[in-house]
Amino acid sequence: MGLAEKGLIFIDKITTHAGFKNEWIVLREDDTSPDYGVLPYERKIEDHIRNGVINLDKPPGPTSHEVVAWIKKMFGLERAGHGGTLEP
Repeated sequence: MGLAEKGLIFIDKITTHAGFKNEWIVLREDDTSPDYGVLPYERKIEDHIRNGVINLDKPPGPTSHEVVAWIKKMFGLERAGHGGTLEP
């Protein structure tokens, strides 16, 4: 099974879980070099943490900058930030 086919199966699992049905037309089957990445479920947890996004529902009280500081401390990160406002 090629990487493209694995990718379509992965996307189908997600969309089926969300209640959608996809119909795919595959023009060509070509694998991407593993030097350029892997499918999400094949990644190491360290890669998810280093390159990931945290979807956070910030509670009232702490500022956005405080929450970013907590995330950096919890995951041992040098750099982290937020996109947009985290204010409720």
